[in-house]
Amino acid sequence: MIQKSLKIAVIGMGYVGLPLARLFATKYPVVGFDINQYRIDQLKKGIDETQEIKKQFLDEVIVSSLDNNNGLLCSNDTDDLKSCNIYIITVPTPVTKSNHPDFSHLINASKLIGEVLKKSDIVIYESTVYPGATEEVCIPILEQQSGFTFNQDFFAGYSPERINPGDKIHTVDKILKVTSGSTLEIARKIDRLYASVIEAGTYLAPSIKVAEAAKVIENSQRDINIAFVNELSKIFNLMDIDTKEVLETASTKWNFLPFTPGLVGGHCIGVDPYYLAQRAKEFGYHPEIILAGRRLNDSMGHFVASEVVKLMIQKDIHIKGAEVLILGITFKENCPDVRNTRVIDVVNQLKEYQTNVTIYDPVANNDDVVKGLQLKLTKKLSIKKYDAIVLTVAHDIFLDININKLIKENGVVYDVKGVLDTTLVDGRL
Repeated sequence: MIQKSLKIAVIGMGYVGLPLARLFATKYPVVGFDINQYRIDQLKKGIDETQEIKKQFLDEVIVSSLDNNNGLLCSNDTDDLKSCNIYIITVPTPVTKSNHPDFSHLINASKLIGEVLKKSDIVIYESTVYPGATEEVCIPILEQQSGFTFNQDFFAGYSPERINPGDKIHTVDKILKVTSGSTLEIARKIDRLYASVIEAGTYLAPSIKVAEAAKVIENSQRDINIAFVNELSKIFNLMDIDTKEVLETASTKWNFLPFTPGLVGGHCIGVDPYYLAQRAKEFGYHPEIILAGRRLNDSMGHFVASEVVKLMIQKDIHIKGAEVLILGITFKENCPDVRNTRVIDVVNQLKEYQTNVTIYDPVANNDDVVKGLQLKLTKKLSIKKYDAIVLTVAHDIFLDININKLIKENGVVYDVKGVLDTTLVDGRL
């Protein structure tokens, strides 16, 4: 398969797939496929509602037809996939309500590709999975749908996504890419393919399982470290010690790791540890540290809400019917993504105290909040003042808000992210 004959299909035009498809489209003909008709229609207009790719960069690569030329053809028509020979699957892999891996999107994508697969084609998975999932879950589906034999008629690889949503510095081309393949020859082809567009370079892992395992431990490691500082925050709160001041002091040592407390959500750090834990259980091992870290981080929303209520009580604020303003609903700053946001835990807990909660987040995708979270956003801040304000997400736009104009004279200001002027804040993690 010489470079000039390559035609790539990227399945899933979300936070991972779109930046990757756009990048490949600068050098290759690429079909960006998604089952969401609205998403495809928006991309054809150069509009990316995830705010990962600017319109000017989309306009540079979007084409109405490929005709063997470089460019990005956005489509939800499976016929457009039939002429491709490299398929890259970047669909979501969330967890269920009981925190078990949900492979439904991955299975459906594999079935789709299996129906259009041709001899010598290569299927590359980027979606987060547990070690062994590509070869044990996905490959059999490809074989069944296509009637082909793995590593004889078609081949596979795994290249874990490392997208950091909202990060305009560490973009896909600036992050070193891990690659792997089902045979040594295919692994090298896949590595060369990514190396042709990734400025930061590539790292060829020895096997697909190693690449899969590396992905899940990257975020599991962060999850555990954040859980540690979250627990420190709870401890120091009892001692009336400012956690941020402690961390700043400790970080003067050269090898101290700079993690900060907070709400851990999103589709990576809050999910990947469960994939590794589930796989470990299948091998008869019950992970302790990994799951302990998850439990600790999942408890932080309730902790924040209870701390806010305690501060309100200390100021003799009547809790039932109190007006509370939540600043931010997304899972991270300057990003519209609300998937697996743990801010919802703060909201739900405050509602259990029968407070009136107002959520303000001009960055969040309103439709996702309404449909996905069953919550309502206020479109603009009213003149009225609140009994309590909780800053949960450090959007840049919030840093210029005049808190004094929003809070009652005896109100409570709680800063989850530690970014507000400390003279205005009554409590923080």
